[in-house]
Amino acid sequence: MSEALVVFTPSGRRARVERGTTVLDAARRLGVDLDSTCGGRGICGRCQVSVAEGEHAKHGITCTGDALTSPTATELDYAADKGLGRGRRLGCVARVADDVVIDVPPESQVYRQVVRKEADARAIAVDPVVRLHVVEVEEPQLGSSRSDAARLLEALEREWSLRNLQIDIDVLRSLQRVLRASATVSPTRRQVTVAVHDADAVTAVWPGFHDVALGIAFDVGSTTVAGHLCDLRTGEVLASAGAMNPQIRFGEDLMSRVSYVMLNPGSEKELTRAVRGCLAKLTAELCRDAGVDRTDVLEVTFVGNPVMHHLLLGIDPTELGGAPFALAVDDALRLRASELGLPVNPGARAYVLPCIAGHVGADTAGVILAEGPHLSDEVTLLVDVGTNAEIVLGNRDRLLAASSPTGPAFEGAQISCGQRAAPGAIERVRIDPETLEPRVKVVGCEAWSDDPGFDARVTGVCGSGIVEVVAELHLAGVLATDGTIDGSLAERTPRVVADGRTFSYVLWDGEPELLITQNDVRQIQLAKAALHAGCRLLLDRYGLERVDRVRLAGAFGAHIDPVHALVLGLVPDCDPSGVTSAGNAAGTGARVALLNRAARAEIEGVVRTVEKVETAVEPRFQEHFVNAMAIPHDTDPYDRLGAVVALPPRRSIEARERTGRRRRRVPERRS
Repeated sequence: MSEALVVFTPSGRRARVERGTTVLDAARRLGVDLDSTCGGRGICGRCQVSVAEGEHAKHGITCTGDALTSPTATELDYAADKGLGRGRRLGCVARVADDVVIDVPPESQVYRQVVRKEADARAIAVDPVVRLHVVEVEEPQLGSSRSDAARLLEALEREWSLRNLQIDIDVLRSLQRVLRASATVSPTRRQVTVAVHDADAVTAVWPGFHDVALGIAFDVGSTTVAGHLCDLRTGEVLASAGAMNPQIRFGEDLMSRVSYVMLNPGSEKELTRAVRGCLAKLTAELCRDAGVDRTDVLEVTFVGNPVMHHLLLGIDPTELGGAPFALAVDDALRLRASELGLPVNPGARAYVLPCIAGHVGADTAGVILAEGPHLSDEVTLLVDVGTNAEIVLGNRDRLLAASSPTGPAFEGAQISCGQRAAPGAIERVRIDPETLEPRVKVVGCEAWSDDPGFDARVTGVCGSGIVEVVAELHLAGVLATDGTIDGSLAERTPRVVADGRTFSYVLWDGEPELLITQNDVRQIQLAKAALHAGCRLLLDRYGLERVDRVRLAGAFGAHIDPVHALVLGLVPDCDPSGVTSAGNAAGTGARVALLNRAARAEIEGVVRTVEKVETAVEPRFQEHFVNAMAIPHDTDPYDRLGAVVALPPRRSIEARERTGRRRRRVPERRS
C-alpha cells in the first residue's frame, strides 16, 4: 500500500497519509498541535516526537522504530550539537514509513494543556502524622559507651516522652555529622531538630532549630497528574502543579493501557517508569515554585484509580482487564517515598489511600473522605467524571459505589475537533434558538466570541465545550432526541451542512473550521449513557427514584454547567440547583489524609462498609444504557426542565416527529 496509518497521541487523531510524508506535515493535515518555528529546517528542535513502540490493539498497529525512516544527517547534526533525547525524532525531517503511533510530548506542543486540578479551599483539622521536635543531645564522654543514637533517643524520651522509637538508616548515616555541626547550647549538649513519624520512627534530623516540614498530596489520574505542596504545620497549600499523564501514549483510556500490558509482557515497568518520572518532575516543580528545599518534604499521599494505583506501585494491572477484576491489594499502603523514586527527604514516607473494589479505587476513597457522605443524613450522589466515571450514592446509613466506562470522549478524545483543555479550546457554547448562530468562549480568553474584546485563536473543543454544544444543539432544535442532526435545517441556516450520508453543525467557521459531526454526537451519547446508567443502577439498588443532591467531582466535573448536564442527561433527574461542583475532590481527600492522621483510620474503616455494585454483571445496566442513549434520556425533558431553562418550542419538535425526522422510539422502561 502507498499509504500508512498514522495515529497521534495524546490527541488521538488518526488518518492515512502517503508513505514518505514528514511527521510535521501529517500533524498539520490532521490539526495536531506540533510546534515548529524554523520552517522545517531541523534547526529549532521544537517538533520532537517519539514512536510509541509496542502493540496497540485499539489501533490495530504494532510499532517499531522502523515505522519512521532512519535518522537523517540533519537529525544527527542536531543531536551532536544540541542533543536529542533517547527515542526522540525531529518531526520536520522524520518521514512515515509504516503504520505508526506517534507521541507528541508536552514540550513539543504549542498549546499546553491547562491542568484544572487546583487545590480547593477547605478547612482541614491539621494533625499531621509527622512532627518536628527540638531536643538537646548530650556530648559523648570519654569512658561512656553510649552511642550518639542512644543519646538522641534518650533526649526524645526525656523532653518529649517519646519511647521505643526506631531510627532510619539514612538518619544514622548523617547523625554524627549533624550533631557536630549543631550550634552549641552548652558545653555538654548540642541542639538538633528531629522529625518523628507517627510516634514510631526518627526519619530526619537537622542541626539547630528547624521549623519547616512539608508534604505533597498527589492525585494520579489517567489523564492528568496533580500535586499540592502543603505546610504540615499550618495546612497551607504552598504550590500546586499538574501535568498530563505521560502514560497516555500507551492508550487514552485505562483499558487501552491494560490491553497494552497484556499484548506487551513486561511493559508495565515502562508505564510505571513513566508515571513515576512525572511525579518526580512535579515534585521538583512544586518545590521550585514554592522556593523550598526538597529535603523538607517529609510525607506524601496518593490517590488514583485502581489501574493507576497498581502501575504507580509497579504491579501488573492485567487482572483488572477482565472479570472478576481482582485487585492485587486493596488496603491502604505505607511505604518509603524513595521506593517510588520521589526526590524528597530520604526518610519521607508515602501513604496510598485504600481501594474499594475492581474499578473503584483510591481516588473514590479520596472523594468520600473529602465530601463526607458517611457523616450526613442526606443521601448524596457523588460522580467523579473522567475516562472511567466512579459513582458513590448514600449517607451515614449506607454507601454504594460503582464505576462506569465513559471513555475519553469527555476529555475531547474521539471527537473530530476535540482536544484537551488548552488555550484556544472552546469551553463554553451558546446557540441562538432562532438564528442557530453560536457564541463561544475559549480557554485563556475572558471575552465571548461576539464581544469586541475577543482576540483568541480557536483551536478545538475541550470536554466542557463538547457537553455544552450537544446540549445547546438539542435546546435549539438542531438535535432530535435520538441524537440525529436535523438535515432539513440546512435550508434555513448555513450552519447545518451535508456530511456524506449525515449532517454536521459548523460550530466555528474560522480557521480552522470546527464541525460537530454526527459521529461526535454519537460518541457523547455513548459516554453519557454509560454514566447515566451507572447512576440509575445505584438508585435502583438503594431503592430511590431520584436524589436531591448531586456533586460532580474531578477536573471535568468541576467545569460542567449543571443545566447542560441535565439537558444532556449526564445524571438522573434532579433540580438544577441541587447539582453542584465538588472540585478536585479526590485531590482534596489526598490533602485531608496528608494533614490529618485520624482521617487515615477513618477512610480505612469507611471503605470496608461500601457496597460495590458491578455494572458489568448487573442485568439492568444494559436496559438503563439503551434508555439513556436518548437526549436527555427516556423521560420528558419538558416535565423536568421546562420551568428552568429556555427549551425550544415544543410544537417545532412535535412537527418534526410527525414528519418522521425526529427520532426512533426508545423502548419503554420495564416496571
